[in-house]
Amino acid sequence: MSEPQSRSVQCLSPAGLHSMRYWQWGNPDHPRALICVHGLTRVGRDFDHLARVMSQSCRIICPDVVGRGGSDWLRDPMQYSLPQYVADMVSLIARVDAREIDWLGTSMGGLIGIGLAGMENSPIRRLVLNDVGPRLEMSGLARIAAYVGQPIRFQNLDEAIAYNRSIAAGFGMRSDGEWKEITASVLKRDGDGYVLHYDPAIGLPMRAFTPELIAAGEQLLWQRYDAIRCPTLVLRGENSDVLSPDAAIEMTRRGPRARLAVVPGIGHAPMFFDPAQIELVRAFLESGQPPVS
Repeated sequence: MSEPQSRSVQCLSPAGLHSMRYWQWGNPDHPRALICVHGLTRVGRDFDHLARVMSQSCRIICPDVVGRGGSDWLRDPMQYSLPQYVADMVSLIARVDAREIDWLGTSMGGLIGIGLAGMENSPIRRLVLNDVGPRLEMSGLARIAAYVGQPIRFQNLDEAIAYNRSIAAGFGMRSDGEWKEITASVLKRDGDGYVLHYDPAIGLPMRAFTPELIAAGEQLLWQRYDAIRCPTLVLRGENSDVLSPDAAIEMTRRGPRARLAVVPGIGHAPMFFDPAQIELVRAFLESGQPPVS
């Protein structure tokens, strides 16, 4: 399948119902599904390159997390939080109805994965955490918080690409064409220009964080991480400002005792355009042994 099918699932928040769009690659009846969940301001189409490779062996499900892309916006922006995202993914898993579920989460998507995999009777068979863990570096969080939700409009695609290069240099795109692709997927038309395709209010909960809330959140995430029982792979961008080397090493010693693979020359976060990055995921999900990196 060269292009995915667009589908949606109805989810529940304290304010009512909302729709979450997801992209499905591969045989819709395949008994095994890989759910790929993007970062804070991204969309499900981030995983197109990986999905084209892996859809030969399983279904690939790539949601637009609520507030992003083709999914609805929440009425109460303070519900843009991990408990709501986890609840939405439970609805998605029920809709997918696969016998086996694997999970690949980039940044925010990885935190959602920790929340789900750390639950009793979790359906997750194997877990890949892409440049994220229970302990997040304040420098990286501050960098992201500085741009999330800021009102910005682009006159043309080139202007949007230049902006994306400035805030997402860690993605490590290898060509102008890759930067164009990774930018176009998160834009929508606004008259004769473009805006970013997410609810600007997704940044409000993040800006409400205090050091005390961050510390409490880390403690809860470690509790969930320590409860994970499925095989786990942690990918860390060599130059990441979100997942530190020390935090990544700690993740190999606690909870599921994750395998760790460092992606050279990349910051936050690997985006799976490079076949070598895709192979790290494929090898782990298929055999449990990622290639040496």
